[in-house]
Amino acid sequence: MNKKYETVPNIITGKDLDYLSDMFNWNYGAYKKTRDSINKIQDMEMKNMLEKAANVFNNNMTTILSILEQGGKNE
Repeated sequence: MNKKYETVPNIITGKDLDYLSDMFNWNYGAYKKTRDSINKIQDMEMKNMLEKAANVFNNNMTTILSILEQGGKNE
């Protein structure tokens, strides 16, 4: 059944949930590895770059959690 919507429905499908779960896990894994690397590196320039990357991964995870908390609602 191909149903066309005038506006996007406020739902998260099982496929959406699987994709969001994958994206969260990818970012979480990258975040953990980045944070672990920061503690092992002495070069301050590299540490700063890794901090920025860790912040990006953390922001991505926060965004995904926000989407899940809303249940797909655009409020």
